[in-house]
Amino acid sequence: MKIIMAIIKIDKMNETKRALTEAGITSMTATGKVFGRGKGLWDAKVMEGAKMDMPEALTHLGKEPRLRPQRVLNIAVSDHNVQLTIDTIIEVNQTPAPGDGKIFVLPLDDAFQVRTGDAGTTIL
Repeated sequence: MKIIMAIIKIDKMNETKRALTEAGITSMTATGKVFGRGKGLWDAKVMEGAKMDMPEALTHLGKEPRLRPQRVLNIAVSDHNVQLTIDTIIEVNQTPAPGDGKIFVLPLDDAFQVRTGDAGTTIL
């Protein structure tokens, strides 16, 4: 079993959830709005303004990139569904521009259903 943690653009949440459900991946947890950034500068409006030498944009363009709103999905899957889940998330969220997100695959030792006490892959 694995936990797939996906950080995606906040406006891609519904489309991602729909695609995962259609792929048979129906159980997931999504956090509310979180803030983060990747390796590079991000703020598209500020960057566009900076390209046009707008003074307001240039003053906002600091040395540090701004944090942007994102969603974090945690999806517990059996080993045979790992690649399907990753491929589905990438298919929905991939664009030619930077900032599409990240996917992390983490080991999951066991899982338990609180109501029944059932354990293992049968509860996924």
